Amino acid sequence: MEIQIQAIDRIQEAAKEFIQAMGDNTVFALYGKMGAGKTTFIKAVCEVLGVSDVITSPTFAIVNEYRSDETGELIYHFDFYRIKKLEEVYDMGYEDYFYSGALCFIEWPELVEELLPGNVVKVTIEEQEDGSRLIQFDNE
Repeated sequence: MEIQIQAIDRIQEAAKEFIQAMGDNTVFALYGKMGAGKTTFIKAVCEVLGVSDVITSPTFAIVNEYRSDETGELIYHFDFYRIKKLEEVYDMGYEDYFYSGALCFIEWPELVEELLPGNVVKVTIEEQEDGSRLIQFDNE
């Protein structure tokens, strides 16, 4: 599936389209270059899901936990950019998150590729020449 985000003021619409296409999947690995918009898109998805907390990249914390005010649903947001060794991910108990049934959005998944569950949905975000963003994923 492809979702085009023409401008930042259209990101909520893209987030709604993404949520409708998520199905029963819970673990999403977001791939894209620095500045592609991974954090911004995750923030929009969380907002559409009813999170009212401040949503920021967990670059230093590695994982942020949010809860939807509307449904009570837990959402985990990971940023593995600063991971140096897989032992760091083992030590944080990644299995408890990835296999919890809660929504998990993972930035920089290529650094922990071997630990991702088999049912992870790989999402690619690419900046286009005109500044728009193209989101591609296979949600089956």
